[in-house]
Amino acid sequence: MPDQLAFDELDTPLYDTTFVVVDLETTGTSPDGDAITEIGAVKVRGGEVLGEFATLVNPGRAIPPQIVQITGITTAMVYDAPRIEQVLPGFLEFAAGTVLVAHNARFDMGFLKAAAARLELAWPAFQVVCTVQLARRILGRDEAPSVKLSVLAQLLGAQTRPTHRALDDARATVDVLHALIGRVGNLGVHSLTELTDYLPEVTRRQRAKRVMAADLPAAPGVYLFRGPSDEVLYIGTAVNLRRRVRGYFTGSETRPRMREMVQLATRVDHVVCAHGLEAGVRELRLLMAHAPPYNRRSKFPQRAWWLTLTEEPFPRFAVSRTPTRYTLGPFTSRADATEVGLTVAEYTGLRTCTARIPRDGRHDCPSAIVGGCPASARNAPLYIEEYTRAPDAVRALFSGHCDEPLRAMCDRIESYSTAETFESAARMRDRTVAVLRALRRTQRLTALARIPELIAARPDGAGGWEFAVIRHARLAAAGTTVHGVAPMPVVERLVAAAETVIPERLALPGGTPAARAGKALMSTPADKSGAAEDLAEGWAEGLSEGVDADGAYPPLRGALPEEAGLLVRWLEQPGTRIVRTSHGYHEPRLGAGAWSAWLARAETAAHSDRETATT
Repeated sequence: MPDQLAFDELDTPLYDTTFVVVDLETTGTSPDGDAITEIGAVKVRGGEVLGEFATLVNPGRAIPPQIVQITGITTAMVYDAPRIEQVLPGFLEFAAGTVLVAHNARFDMGFLKAAAARLELAWPAFQVVCTVQLARRILGRDEAPSVKLSVLAQLLGAQTRPTHRALDDARATVDVLHALIGRVGNLGVHSLTELTDYLPEVTRRQRAKRVMAADLPAAPGVYLFRGPSDEVLYIGTAVNLRRRVRGYFTGSETRPRMREMVQLATRVDHVVCAHGLEAGVRELRLLMAHAPPYNRRSKFPQRAWWLTLTEEPFPRFAVSRTPTRYTLGPFTSRADATEVGLTVAEYTGLRTCTARIPRDGRHDCPSAIVGGCPASARNAPLYIEEYTRAPDAVRALFSGHCDEPLRAMCDRIESYSTAETFESAARMRDRTVAVLRALRRTQRLTALARIPELIAARPDGAGGWEFAVIRHARLAAAGTTVHGVAPMPVVERLVAAAETVIPERLALPGGTPAARAGKALMSTPADKSGAAEDLAEGWAEGLSEGVDADGAYPPLRGALPEEAGLLVRWLEQPGTRIVRTSHGYHEPRLGAGAWSAWLARAETAAHSDRETATT
């Protein structure tokens, strides 16, 4: 077995240091519960490849489908491969006397050390360099917002493209390592010692705080760092609380803000959760309650913007912090909401002027060739009976009962393309994409928020189940069962103990304007084309959804948009099953979901245009 590098060897110039760059593929993320399926390693010195080591490894178990999807390594491929007890000694011999390098070295070293421990092999005291840590130290976040291997390989001009196969990724990491070493060479870093010193070190005070993680459980949950005045400094989630929190007190934590936070922290509180979904939901709620200064995201969901239809005789769009019944959102910026509103108004005839018009008044904005009020398109005054079709079309579009405005937008794109005004077609395409994204976001979340109770289950990968009781897009209860335990009694206990959720309601004085609008629409004698009949039928079908004699509901029934989004994404993951639901879980037939294929093509085309513009 190789000995630890001597002090004088640490001063070896980097061009004369032998590195073994290693990458692993595994059955999962836990060194204790998962196994290695492939090892790839490249030995380099002075920019020259000295040798390569690559082999599949039989993990002794089936490879989960989600891992097969990522790596392409199937159980059949590793069936005749050698076991780790045959592979690991050969790898250690290959790496003897070198400096190990890995991208996210904690992951790869964790699996290798765990395998050595199971085989009762002494683990050599390798010097280890992590290219994630090195990249974060050298590259600013403006240059490299992400330090994923695929991102760095492209940014730094690696000759090998990462493929989630061990040898390819190891070769790509070699190129990344050489590029990073080249950058620090300009800063006077020329030896292994200088490289080690260049990386952030763990202070004695930071290392001493590891005791804060000692009593944390090895379970999923939420952790809260607290400061000298018991204030919450930072909130995060983990699948293993002890391991995650311990990482803040080691050299693997390189973010300056987090290192500063750890210096201030006096203790760590935690909340154990049944599974990752519950942890994510609790994190969102705690972030909103405490607004910790060291968290960057999700602290103020109430600051989202909504595109709403005003309650007045001649409705128009307004951008508000508060959703109403006919609303699109949430938007992260007021400008985005305004832009979508202008597009929808143009293709529904909704006015964009801001004058207040009484019920017995009329809309009479002057027409304009470009940029005029869309309600002036007929170049004639509009009384309330004629104008009401515009807000009715908006309501039908928002609720997914009519997609005629979307078809009109696509027709405009087609006409621009036919006329070979491709820049105009591209701009119209991008405006339509923005509208569809907003519609889909709202309709997906609304589909879940309207259901009083939905119970769903996902396999936990070990023969058990993860359960979620969802009420009006809020997580009301969460639990698990292990392999061999009957699941339905557990489900019934979860339902019995679940949080009671009372959906937020909107007051609708004077009855339900939605019902009045629907009746007016269906009794309007003008334009009995197929589109108008579809619109009327849509309203007849949708009037009762979310409306009763006392009032109506906003789209999310008061649920946090981020929590509703988290639940929807969990439900859409492969393997999730609905145990039972009080109402059908569905999106509207003519909603944005039916346009998913068109949206995907349009987004691909837009991405291609942006890449072309930057080259």
